[in-house]
Amino acid sequence: MKIKLLDRYIFSQIFTACFGCIIIFMIVWIMPEIFLKTVQRTIAGQYSIETAVAVIVYELPKVLNIALPVGMLLGTILTFEKMSKDFEVTVMRGSGFPFFRIISSVIILSIFACFLTFVVGSRFLPYSACKLKVIKEDNTVSQFVFPVKNENGAMDKILIVPNFDNNNIRDVIVLNFYDSSQKGSSLLSSIYISDYVKYNNETWTINNAKKYTISETGVFKNISEVDNIKILEGKSAVNAYKLMKYSINRDRELTNQQISEYIKMLKQEKMDDEYRFMLNKYIQRYVHSIMCILFAVLGCLLGFSKPREQRFIGMLVAVCVIFLYYITIPFFDLLAEKALLSPWITSMIAPVCTIALIFVLKRIKDL
Repeated sequence: MKIKLLDRYIFSQIFTACFGCIIIFMIVWIMPEIFLKTVQRTIAGQYSIETAVAVIVYELPKVLNIALPVGMLLGTILTFEKMSKDFEVTVMRGSGFPFFRIISSVIILSIFACFLTFVVGSRFLPYSACKLKVIKEDNTVSQFVFPVKNENGAMDKILIVPNFDNNNIRDVIVLNFYDSSQKGSSLLSSIYISDYVKYNNETWTINNAKKYTISETGVFKNISEVDNIKILEGKSAVNAYKLMKYSINRDRELTNQQISEYIKMLKQEKMDDEYRFMLNKYIQRYVHSIMCILFAVLGCLLGFSKPREQRFIGMLVAVCVIFLYYITIPFFDLLAEKALLSPWITSMIAPVCTIALIFVLKRIKDL
């Protein structure tokens, strides 16, 4: 009964502190950037009151996804600093309870937070991001480039779609290359410029296009009008269309299943830069959830202190860890995209460093 009472006591203290830190962090994050901008647009007449409320509600999953690991770290620090100050930790250690036995209830709570973070990031965040895109009318035009290679690995054609919005494929440019057995040949044979492309029955067909024929010396031979020319057929046409639709979405607008399918197609079509970037973001979703557990254990260690020991150091270290964790994410994304490091390495640097810090602190604090 004493053990159960101890677990319930620590769990209630941790839960209250973490919940409070999460709420405070969300308020601090929302107020200056999201709330004020929404109020300004509402006053300006861009949003109705219902739309403004919807915008704030749909912004919550993004903020909650960030706030959960932060709340676990700060909440555990505050709780164990208070317990250390009140000699409660000293009594527990003197009673023979090891470190991991004391924080067992914390680990249970962090596992729940880990699961919640994953669900929010993989389910609620893509849904809310898509809703916000519709509300804000953020139909971002994204340029799409699709290379097609022949059986020898030489370039066959390149599709350039500078203007794609939903199902409308406009202003398409097709660069056709001469047939060559030499891998990597880049001699243009012709260029198609079309106002729009029709995608139907696994086929891309250009209409009302101009054809610029080019000689092997790189000189224009003639210009002609062409119509109903099939530029992609079969699996390549399907993959190109799906890749184009995925490419206009940010990674947070895609579910795990969609990102997984996107990654497979990118790898199949050998679009290496985008493949490495999306693979890194996909792994990060799982790693970010696990960080709730690691941050909770780290917070316990930073909160453990002697009754008269200075306590601001633990909070200072926690703030630095949070800052470094979130500020380095774009940097690691770039390293993965440019193939400077493997996506598996860039996405695992944060948890590995956190685990190393946990072992160092445990040794320093002699726990």
